[in-house]
Amino acid sequence: MNYKKGQHNVVWVDYMLLALIPLFDENMTVKAYSVFSQKENFLLNPRMLGTAQYDGATTVEGLELIESMGIETISEDTEIFVPVTNIAIFSDVESQCHAPHDRIVFLLDNTIPPIEMYVKRVRELKKMGYKLAVRKIAVVDLEGYREILKLSDYVFLNSHKIAIDKAKIYFGKLYPHIKLCAGSIDTMDEFESLKAAGGYQLFEGNFYRVPVAKGSNEVAPLKVNYIELLNVVNNENFDLSDAAEIIGRDTALTILLLKMVNRMTVNSGITTIRHAAAMLGQTELRKWINTAVVNELYADKPSEITRLSLLRAKLAESLAGDFNLQNKSEELFLMGLFSVLDVILDKSMEEALEMVKVAGNIREALIAHDGLLYPVLELITQYEMANWTEVSRLMVLQNINISSVNEAYQGALRWYRELMFGGEKE
Repeated sequence: MNYKKGQHNVVWVDYMLLALIPLFDENMTVKAYSVFSQKENFLLNPRMLGTAQYDGATTVEGLELIESMGIETISEDTEIFVPVTNIAIFSDVESQCHAPHDRIVFLLDNTIPPIEMYVKRVRELKKMGYKLAVRKIAVVDLEGYREILKLSDYVFLNSHKIAIDKAKIYFGKLYPHIKLCAGSIDTMDEFESLKAAGGYQLFEGNFYRVPVAKGSNEVAPLKVNYIELLNVVNNENFDLSDAAEIIGRDTALTILLLKMVNRMTVNSGITTIRHAAAMLGQTELRKWINTAVVNELYADKPSEITRLSLLRAKLAESLAGDFNLQNKSEELFLMGLFSVLDVILDKSMEEALEMVKVAGNIREALIAHDGLLYPVLELITQYEMANWTEVSRLMVLQNINISSVNEAYQGALRWYRELMFGGEKE
């Protein structure tokens, strides 16, 4: 158990594997996150596959995460979908988490039968102000779930098995208040097809991080500027004046740099880009540029891509010691940062890395999926998808504890929050 201070009180939180899965609207804006977790590595603790899996079953794991970290660290203003088991649904959820009830959506599945004791509890949760979603309900069972569906705000449908035209008629007639969510979308083509058909309000899947390689398409001039800056600062002994000159071509970057340095050196009166760059020095300027430029470089892409890139970078850096790669932490950070560069530039990963002149270990990991750094990336990408069986296997191979991964992931979330929003709200 781990002792942590939450937003409102002190709570005991078990270490767990956890991942946040984004839900998008048709404009590719993130409207919610689903929290998926697993408390034990079943490969190391096979007893958890038996009756021991019910240890602590009276708590909702996702609520523990929200309480320990604060809901604003996880997401600025979106709803959080939290899976709840057929046992935990009867627990005192209000005491487990003090986040606003209307931002919590309890996610129910077919392990919660539509019998009176469960329907009554669902009504109670609804009266408390919580929202509800259902998933994994077979078409033939929908009628039996009528009373629960009446209380639900969302329903997840398997778009591969359900015709949206029929679903729109069915839900529009019987449950017009319910928002339809399409799950397990693998490609942008599939997303665009579902979006064109209409009917779905939310979309979930890996489609948003799959590149649409267009080969010879031109890269926008501003992006070329950012790429040039990345190439300069990621040389081992770059010239501060060269970096300052490129920064000066972009007003947004110039303002960000001057503001940051002036905050750090209150009485120095920094007014020029070269002075600001000199005050930071090579190491800090490189670190700042590698994060600030990403935000600008990805500006025309869904915000989740920026978040994904930065979280991967920080998580990879934080796991360096667990993989005995302490001296490769900077390379791991860049590997994570550039791991979605193909998506950003709409090119193959090989073409994208040619543009930023990345070579060596990073190139081997991102293109060949091999080499010294790749095991870290492999763990991170499986972790993002909440593929706990594969994550558990990789942790066993590397002799990594759940506590290490848990602390690294939560630390990355806090770092991202502070980087993008200046820390938690008061």
